[in-house]
Amino acid sequence: MAVAYSGGVDSTFLLKIARDVLPGRVIAVTARSAIHPARAFKEASDFARRIGVAQVTIRSNELALRGFSDNRPDRCYLCKHALFSKIKAAACRQGIQHVAEGSNIDDLRDYRPGMRAVEEMGILSPLKNAGLGKAAIRTLSRQMGLPTWDKPADSCLASRFPYGEKISREKLARVERAEEYLARLGFTQVRVRCHGDTARIEVEPVRRRDFFNLKLMDRIHEKFREIGFTYCALDLKGYRSGSMNEVLPAPIVGAERRRR
Repeated sequence: MAVAYSGGVDSTFLLKIARDVLPGRVIAVTARSAIHPARAFKEASDFARRIGVAQVTIRSNELALRGFSDNRPDRCYLCKHALFSKIKAAACRQGIQHVAEGSNIDDLRDYRPGMRAVEEMGILSPLKNAGLGKAAIRTLSRQMGLPTWDKPADSCLASRFPYGEKISREKLARVERAEEYLARLGFTQVRVRCHGDTARIEVEPVRRRDFFNLKLMDRIHEKFREIGFTYCALDLKGYRSGSMNEVLPAPIVGAERRRR
């Protein structure tokens, strides 16, 4: 089996289980591109090496996909279709027929057009098929001693832009630098949503109180100006997964959920 491996909570758990069940017959396939933080790739590589699973790296250029940089609502579908085409090709070169990815049942609750590509291409989703949600995966990961059991939820950097806003390599790099800076300040679950020249910061709801500190606000504002943002704002609701989907018309979201 080839596991589409990002180094996140779900794919790390899946890779470890796959290695235990299929010793010597599993590879991890990881993509490197502008939409994936460099830090995530290093963490993924370190873990694959630690458990003795061969890792295959593929280069992907999502910005070259027709329609991707336009940031259409089906952007995730375009990305996943291209990505899994490359992963399947990489697996085939290794003589491997089966490819698996780490979606879980909680992903069914959000607008995830990329899951359509997974199904169309015959990619396996063992965690979803087993009825596992994120909480269960974290609990099992902790019991297994996996370092990702309490790792913050992550997603590709393209998800930081409102639909319709053009995505560029420069904008992706700006968001990555801004989030890395907030991580160094101690914020674990963080998103920097890019609205033109404005950065909208999402942090864990309980950490919003940290911003009642004038020195901290000034530090962040100055750093974000240095990175390239003109304005900087705190999202008063705090972090929540898929916040950019909140503006999508109900028929679009409803149609995707009914399709599943």
